Amino acid sequence: MNALDGKQWLLFVALGLASIILGAIAWMDAISVTLASAMFLGVLVMIAGAVQVFHAFAIKASGGFLFSLLLGIAYLLGGALLIEEPATGSVIITIFIAMCMVVAGTVRAIVAFQNRGVPGWWVVLFGGLVSLVVGIMLYATLPWSGLWLVGTLIAVELIIAGVGWIQFGLALRRGTTEVGTGF
Repeated sequence: MNALDGKQWLLFVALGLASIILGAIAWMDAISVTLASAMFLGVLVMIAGAVQVFHAFAIKASGGFLFSLLLGIAYLLGGALLIEEPATGSVIITIFIAMCMVVAGTVRAIVAFQNRGVPGWWVVLFGGLVSLVVGIMLYATLPWSGLWLVGTLIAVELIIAGVGWIQFGLALRRGTTEVGTGF
């Protein structure tokens, strides 16, 4: 017997609908979601800093105290700055994402050219070029792109996840999916 029998398909559809609605709301106010995300990240970094400071005192006798303490203080200050200045923090996050896209796109383009004999190499090249161009465009439109990027990425993820959960729930309803207990 299936672990997800009966009306449980409806729970997946409801989860999907909720995710899509939340994603649409996030998309409508991507700037607020970006700023809230930067502040939330700041809180997490401060918690990590507090744990690091505690760790410094816990290992004081075995050495490494100063390095651990300084690292914890750096985390605390970085987290506090993210909370205090979420717009600046979101710009820094966007710079990091843009740099990653430029590097990843460049590497994929190089790999594609090196493997021109492989069928479909041009798809890898195209994907690399898209990543490269998007990374450059994000960087070129700073600081404005920093205000909407993170919120937009969160919104898109919520919407795509929602569509997936709806599809999964409807497949369960139709009985076309064998689902084990691996959830």
